[in-house]
Amino acid sequence: MTQYNTIIFEQEGEVAEITINRPKSLNALSLEVIEEMLTATLQEMSEEARILVIKGSGERAFVAGADIKP
Repeated sequence: MTQYNTIIFEQEGEVAEITINRPKSLNALSLEVIEEMLTATLQEMSEEARILVIKGSGERAFVAGADIKP
């Protein structure tokens, strides 16, 4: 399984789960987050998966929007 900087990918049977893991920035989406999500779904998620759950880490926000810092 690949190690990611900004997400956690897990799959158990038919259920795959991506957790956006940037709680300090309220899980804001960056190019790195999007690239890692695509890599996980296209390369690691097995054909057995029928459900993909996407969630944010922490308790304050699912995703706060785009990370527009340079």
